[in-house]
Amino acid sequence: MSVTQDLPQKKISSSDEIDLGKLFGILIDNRWYIILIVFMFTVVGVAYALLATPIYKADALIQVEQKSSGMPAIGDMGELFSSESSASTEIEIIKSRMIIGKTVDKLNLTTVTIPQYLPVIGKGLARLQGTSIELDVSRFEIPEHVQVPIYTITVSDIESGQYVLTDSNERQVLTGTVGQLVSKGDYRLFVTSINADTGSTFTLFKRSRLDVIQNLQHNLTVNERGKQTGILQLSLMGEDRTDIEQILNDISQNYFLQNVARNSAEAENSLEFLRSHLPDIKAELTIAEDKLNRYRQDNDSIDLGLEAQSTLNVMVTLEAQLNELTFKESDVSQRFTKEHPAYLSLLDKRKTLLGERERLNRQIQKLPKTQREVLRMTRDVEVNQQIYIQLLNKVQELNIVKASTVGNVRILDAALSYTNAVKPKKSLIVVLATLLGGVLAIAIALIRAAFHRGVENPDDIEAIGLPVYACIPMSDWQVELDKKIKTKKVKIIQETLLTVSNPADLSVEALRSLRTSLHFAMMEAKNNILMISGPSPSIGKSFVSANMAAVVAKAGQRVLVIDADMRKGRMERQMATSHKLGLSDYLSGQTSIEKIIKEPGVENFHYISRGDVPPNPSELLLHPRFQGLMEWASSNYDMVIIDTPPILAVTDAAIVGTHAGTTFMVGRFGQNAVKEIEVAKQRFEKNGIEVKGFILNAVVRKASSYYGGNYGYYNYSYESK
Repeated sequence: MSVTQDLPQKKISSSDEIDLGKLFGILIDNRWYIILIVFMFTVVGVAYALLATPIYKADALIQVEQKSSGMPAIGDMGELFSSESSASTEIEIIKSRMIIGKTVDKLNLTTVTIPQYLPVIGKGLARLQGTSIELDVSRFEIPEHVQVPIYTITVSDIESGQYVLTDSNERQVLTGTVGQLVSKGDYRLFVTSINADTGSTFTLFKRSRLDVIQNLQHNLTVNERGKQTGILQLSLMGEDRTDIEQILNDISQNYFLQNVARNSAEAENSLEFLRSHLPDIKAELTIAEDKLNRYRQDNDSIDLGLEAQSTLNVMVTLEAQLNELTFKESDVSQRFTKEHPAYLSLLDKRKTLLGERERLNRQIQKLPKTQREVLRMTRDVEVNQQIYIQLLNKVQELNIVKASTVGNVRILDAALSYTNAVKPKKSLIVVLATLLGGVLAIAIALIRAAFHRGVENPDDIEAIGLPVYACIPMSDWQVELDKKIKTKKVKIIQETLLTVSNPADLSVEALRSLRTSLHFAMMEAKNNILMISGPSPSIGKSFVSANMAAVVAKAGQRVLVIDADMRKGRMERQMATSHKLGLSDYLSGQTSIEKIIKEPGVENFHYISRGDVPPNPSELLLHPRFQGLMEWASSNYDMVIIDTPPILAVTDAAIVGTHAGTTFMVGRFGQNAVKEIEVAKQRFEKNGIEVKGFILNAVVRKASSYYGGNYGYYNYSYESK
């Protein structure tokens, strides 16, 4: 009892194990399939590596220094315009629309021309053959209302440089000549050069300026070399080495110029402010001088006393300081808020000076009226003179600052492209394609094996309680014979029946072994009638029946073979005879037994063909004539072999099986599933027919079976010259 309980557990545990030997055998069995797929992937990889457009890379080097005025002698004025910027800030400036947009406009990157080649491989073939065609357009303008800005340029005459421009609807827009501006309506086109043959076509389209800028921003790579070095490397990849060099150089130059312009922008703004106030200050100075002169003339040139002159000097100095604070406040307010300590210090100093000015004004009020007026007018003149002179000095200093501004950026290396393409990596692509093909082929082979349900191991059949009496190898000789029969190159029996054509074939040897097994299997049978059936068609039942009969006949026994498949029987091909006057004709009462017996040409071997296809094969097999035929055959022959239709397709085999003493099923190696064979066995048993054994036909020697531990067959035939 314990033994029977342990067996299922052992089976379950073994099913969870991975048989590496069988997996290795599966790969060996599918080696040509795997090699073919790997070869195909390798060819595709090589083709792609050769035909793919090479992508080149260009780079440039820029140094960003700490910003300064470039004129250390100026002192405070230089510090006023100094600041510091991080590398990340400069990188964003380089990739901004302000910088890249200028490059797009200058190089006319919104206009794109593409030669029309053969699809997929045309461009690569043209490059390999050295027959690339080019068209250079420096100006292309189209109406704003155009929805699909795609056009075609066709070279009508390359000798004279004539071309034709058509729109997406193949309507002619304009015609022109190379080197001349052509205009028609809102269209403007200037073709600089054409390197192509007459009849060549190019696709010309206009891209959005913003789209071009965004695409360039995406492709442009800017990185800082090292940490806090201020060295920026600009990289750009593209198909044309000259184009990417021009784009990188222009971006570098635009960034350099904007940096210089930015550093001098503050000085320029201050200059504009001072220049706008100079005329007003000069006018005020002139008015003040005129008032003082008229007052002196009217009052006989009154001079100031010592005390008044001292007060005047102090007031002029205060006004100069206040004016200086006004300039500083204007500059500081642009950089700091009013809560900043520097701004608060400036306001406190100004408040102090204003208080001192108020004290002096009260002191002046004590002077005589005449001196007080002269003092006030003289003060206005001298203050305006100092302001005017101070403004002139500031203007000269700012002019020096502006002229000496060189920027904190310099281009270390101009853009140069590498000689070798960075993409595609040809050797890497071929290796990856080969590896991908190998992995895919192995995966497909293993998946096919996993989903394959055809029986290949006799142990699987015996596990359902059906003993395997023989494993008949696949006969290469028979395969060639079948090909000759289909092409009508063979007509005689000696070349179509394998037992006669090649008696040393491994299949025939297996049939001889089966003959011995049948002798013992049929000893206790009720008669000498052997029925051969199977679960499905095209499994080799007719082959086994015919050649088995020939093997038995050569052993000296009288054998009769009956083709009971009156629907689709084809045994007459094995016998090289006609199917006329056969079993259906006798069962329908159209002829006698003697007339349907045929002699294929092998001694002791007789054959009954299927006859004409009847409308009711099953009903004919139920007729008493069939039982009479079985009794007559059993008494007149040592063995009667009946080939029947598949049991899972029709019920004919179940009817014939009631008359047969022994029943065997045939299954094809790798085609019939174990479940299918089990269902066929159960179908026979439900009809009261015991299936004596199973014959596995067309067995192929596989490495998966060998390495998986399954037994096969061996060749031990004699050698023949």
